[in-house]
Amino acid sequence: MMDREIMINTIAEHDNVWDVIVIGGGATGLGTALESSSRGYTTLLLEQADFAKGTSSRSTKLAHGGVRYLQQGDVSLVVEALHERGLMMQNAPHLVRNQAFVIPTYDWWGGPFYTVGMKVYDVLAGKLGLGPSKSLSKEETLELIPTLEPEGLRGGVIYYDGQFDDARLAINIAQTCADTGGTLVNYMKVKGLLKSNDMVSGVIAEDMETGKEYRLHSRVVINATGVFVDNIIKMDNPEAKDIVRPSQGVHIVLDKEFLPGDSAIMVPKTEDGRVLFVVPWNNKAIVGTTDTPVKKATLEPRALEEEVAFILEHAAKYLSKDPKREDVQSVFAGLRPLVSTEDGKSTAQISRSHSLMVSISGLVTITGGKWTTYRKMGEDTIDKAALIAGLDERPCKTKDLRIHGWLKNVDKEDPLFFYGSDMIAIRKLINRTSELGQPLHQDLPIVKAQVVWAAQNEMARTVEDFLSRRTRALLLNARASIEMAPEVARLLARELGKNEDWEQKQIAEYQALANEYILY
Repeated sequence: MMDREIMINTIAEHDNVWDVIVIGGGATGLGTALESSSRGYTTLLLEQADFAKGTSSRSTKLAHGGVRYLQQGDVSLVVEALHERGLMMQNAPHLVRNQAFVIPTYDWWGGPFYTVGMKVYDVLAGKLGLGPSKSLSKEETLELIPTLEPEGLRGGVIYYDGQFDDARLAINIAQTCADTGGTLVNYMKVKGLLKSNDMVSGVIAEDMETGKEYRLHSRVVINATGVFVDNIIKMDNPEAKDIVRPSQGVHIVLDKEFLPGDSAIMVPKTEDGRVLFVVPWNNKAIVGTTDTPVKKATLEPRALEEEVAFILEHAAKYLSKDPKREDVQSVFAGLRPLVSTEDGKSTAQISRSHSLMVSISGLVTITGGKWTTYRKMGEDTIDKAALIAGLDERPCKTKDLRIHGWLKNVDKEDPLFFYGSDMIAIRKLINRTSELGQPLHQDLPIVKAQVVWAAQNEMARTVEDFLSRRTRALLLNARASIEMAPEVARLLARELGKNEDWEQKQIAEYQALANEYILY
């Protein structure tokens, strides 16, 4: 069970030195903490905001090998990612599923190259492949994606990859970590590092809800803060050079009418050398992404006008009905923590492989990588951290560790399907109190019981936590999510023991945030 008060009490009552402290509650930090706790090391994870608040809830929702990396010749990354994609599907089948992708071929770029390329992709996936790729005629292509631009269309190539819900997987990984004895706290910001004989020996952290400060000692500290790793590295060594070049990726969300079938579109090369996806997700279509270098990392990156224009313009080239600004139901931006190279490569060309570093004082930093390889990043990091800390050598257990909520066959038509095995408990809440079965909004299939569940079992502390990450309302329909906020605030206040002032403040803060996800 994930309960923040219990977690805080665990910290207060923990008299010994922690084996491992992980800073950062995104995909990398959570994967690392789960790797550690599942091996039996005493593990504490601290997150300055909410779990997956940053990049890890803002992805293209793909568990994929990376067709583009094949194009760049990075075969080892593709092999690793395809293997991890297979493990994700085995370990979290309620959240990760097989997705068909169609590469449409037009007069101006060739089908044969992609047919051959996708065959290589199939071979690299081996026994964890999801289905063979094959060439399609123009008629077959339009049958799968009736909204494709027919003019100049010659045919297509179909291949299979994975699709998932990023923030939901993050929450389930956090729950799995707690289930295996880990301690995790959101809204706990690391303000400094403790040192003993010039070696990192713990952290100074502040509870952002109460202002209370904690001095927490550990055998090893792991910096898994994504685009913010340089901030922690500078706490260790103020003279250190920045290692991350943040790159912004933006997505727009459209109504399902723009992509009515079950297949996704993959355009292998846009003008800036990026891949463009149009992917069905939660009864909507996600279109993205961009690759824009940014100077400063922030917790709430904003889509630039030119990025939105770029996506709309390119989507119009491939869709028979051109999406307009008023069709966009939400726009969201995420920052990639790309590991800087000295050769001046554009951010679109920098490798997505992860990078693991250890400073002279023993601070372990893991960055780069991508969602699909979160588990492998955690495994590599804990192997290294255990060595640094002199911990007992213990084998990795996450390759076949079922993620919390594991359920082999879920009915994707059931609006609660992404809870997996927790669906039963949520239904019990509704059976006990029928009011909790009421929808929060006519346009999104989210009911009141989900708010209660998120507060009691998923450490949701704010309206944003619930509407952005415990459910995906903010990303699916930002305007509808604003209308849901007052009732969410009321239910959360009741669960968390908050007063009406807190409710009003939460509603105002959420409205201000969600307005940034709307194109006016």
